[in-house]
Amino acid sequence: MTTRRDPYDGFPGRVGRTFADSEPAWPPRRTAPDRAPNIVVVLVDDMGYSDIGPFGSEIGTPVLDELAGQGVRLTNYHTMPLCSPARAALLTGLNPHRVGYAMVANSDPGFPGYGMEIADDIPTLAELLHDSGYATYAVGKWHLVRDSASNAADHRGNWPLQKGFDRYYGVLEGLTSLFHPHQLVRDNSPLDIDELPEGYYYTDDITDEAISMVKSLRAHDPDKPFFLYLAHNAVHGPLQAKEEDIARHRGHYDDGWDALRDRRFAAQLAAGLFPPGTELPERNGEAGLDVPAWDSLTEDQQRLYARYMEVYAAMVDNIDQNLGRLTETLDALGELDNTIIVFTSDNGGTGEGGLEGTRSYFSRFVHHPQLPSDWTPDVDRDPALIGGPRSLVHYPRGWGMASNTPFRLYKGHTYAGGVRVPFVLSWPEGIRDGRLTQGVRPQYQYVTDIAPTLLELAGIARPEMRAGVPLQELDGVSFTPVLTDPAHTSTHAEQYCEMTGNRSYYRDGHKLVTLHRPGAPYDDSEWALYDIRADPTEIHDLAARHPELVKELSAAWESAAWRNGVFPLPDGSGALARRNPAEERLARPLTLLPGTPELERYRSSRLISFRSFDIAVAVDAPGEGVLVSHGDQGGGYVLYAEDGRLHFAYNEYGVLHETDAGPVPEGPHEVTVAATAEKGLRWRFSVAVDGVERAAPASVHQLIGMAPFQGISVGVDRKSPVSWPVHERHGSFRHTGRLRSVTYRPGAAAPDSPAAVAAALREAAAAFE
Repeated sequence: MTTRRDPYDGFPGRVGRTFADSEPAWPPRRTAPDRAPNIVVVLVDDMGYSDIGPFGSEIGTPVLDELAGQGVRLTNYHTMPLCSPARAALLTGLNPHRVGYAMVANSDPGFPGYGMEIADDIPTLAELLHDSGYATYAVGKWHLVRDSASNAADHRGNWPLQKGFDRYYGVLEGLTSLFHPHQLVRDNSPLDIDELPEGYYYTDDITDEAISMVKSLRAHDPDKPFFLYLAHNAVHGPLQAKEEDIARHRGHYDDGWDALRDRRFAAQLAAGLFPPGTELPERNGEAGLDVPAWDSLTEDQQRLYARYMEVYAAMVDNIDQNLGRLTETLDALGELDNTIIVFTSDNGGTGEGGLEGTRSYFSRFVHHPQLPSDWTPDVDRDPALIGGPRSLVHYPRGWGMASNTPFRLYKGHTYAGGVRVPFVLSWPEGIRDGRLTQGVRPQYQYVTDIAPTLLELAGIARPEMRAGVPLQELDGVSFTPVLTDPAHTSTHAEQYCEMTGNRSYYRDGHKLVTLHRPGAPYDDSEWALYDIRADPTEIHDLAARHPELVKELSAAWESAAWRNGVFPLPDGSGALARRNPAEERLARPLTLLPGTPELERYRSSRLISFRSFDIAVAVDAPGEGVLVSHGDQGGGYVLYAEDGRLHFAYNEYGVLHETDAGPVPEGPHEVTVAATAEKGLRWRFSVAVDGVERAAPASVHQLIGMAPFQGISVGVDRKSPVSWPVHERHGSFRHTGRLRSVTYRPGAAAPDSPAAVAAALREAAAAFE
């Protein structure tokens, strides 16, 4: 059976045999409501509650100060404790487990809450605004596509343009180098870039792109409102800032995190952000999360640790500068008054830099249950490199504690340090129209409330159907009444939360919360109870005094968890390391030809991660330059020819090992790099030419976790180099000879592979039972 639609069916005009006998008609133009505001959502990554001026910071943020002064500050705004779940909740208005983001988009254990794909019956804020006549733009961090689906061969169904955005520019994954971003994407295509311009800085770049998008829109359409989602990768690690920004903060943190925390808390109390009687908790003291007294550190430690915070402050400073460039553009276009600007963070400040911080971010970032005793989570590098392109660093967790002033704990936790963040909303025209009242709001509101609030302020009703598909109901509730009336009660009465086993349940001012230890049972002994109206800093545990309330709220959490797809909870089985079996095809041998664009990070990792492997390089004429490279200053390896000699450089999380493999004769050859995985997370490399071993350097630690962070390139070392000395001599060092192919042959799994570790954990659990 065939189907043929009548081309004239439903046409409201009249069609005769000629134009003279006909009456034209045009479909109605889709337009936004009259005077619909522009909407700008600025989302910062890993910024704590106290890191901007309106929330107690000493860091100069004059643009945010002005926006907050003429707008609204939500002082009791809560988010998810990790980035992908927070972004899913913000852009959809649904609880993240329902959307499929129980975790960051770097896992795939095979359960609904970890699906990492936004379903068709869950429209994003961008889709709904686009349907209503808005132009929609996104720049910066996306992190709502699973890492295994971030490559150019994927169907791209969860990339920004397929989720409602007209334009996109940024990085799909969760973090990147701010000097050498590993894979920039424009719209639907990864960009193939050898070298970035002199003085390049990613935060400036994405702001340039955002401004360009807005200017282009106004040049083409004077009336169409826009939604701009400006998602910074800053201030996520690795911490990197421009030298001129760092210079302004030199010496500002020499007195340490304890003094900084006291000053910020005093400023918060003076600004009326907390009720009288609010207490500042003791330093975080939980095992593995503890912070030493600043005065207990040596002078050398204090000097080193202060450098990290200077870089962090410079990053916050730079974000404010770039926001100023955007607001100046809107002002020059005459549109600042009718633009809603929301500024917030995806989660609280982090403790991932460890007790002493690191100059080797990917080494510190590794999460493996069997790290060997000789593993080095920091490298002894010149402190002058901290913050620059050659050093991937993160601060000691004492600064994360100060970032979250006055709250306890960090990103990843369901205590306030992980989930209470700054929130500023500015809309001058809304103030004049009486839809906003300036000032501070102490009402509890949640990240899922942002989408329905912005839709209501734009005058747009969320439909029940879209493209013939019934839409899932919202979890968020618009807080426009709170914006209008400072005395209005919170519109969000209760909320569950879960992240890697950390749990909480909020209801009408009481909060039930756990600090879950991995592998520990999920029982009622974990619960603590706080009245956050009187005790917002979660100091006084009321669980023993109110066992019935604990029982009631824990039952409510259990019910909400089943209703939202939270289960199964993480345990000690190693299941979170599990990947879709379909990925096994990515471990087949792969041949790359000259001219192949850089292989995406995750795709590259499947060829070498936790395994032995060989790289066979077929060369017809050796020439000079890079034969193959994989990685960057945070870890990687590169094979290159220079001055007639073959060299293999291995960057071990910032420690560079250079090996001279001897002269390369003219004519065709096969150069082979072989890596044998050994126990203790080590590789033993050898380099051979035409089957004859030329070099066998000492064994090194394997690159695991997120390293190598930059993918494989053939015939060039793109963007961030593996070897900085080679980069200084030659830049990206594109090969000048005739390179035929590079073939990766993945080998046997390492003794410490996730599969082997998971099997051992399962056997241990079975023996214990």
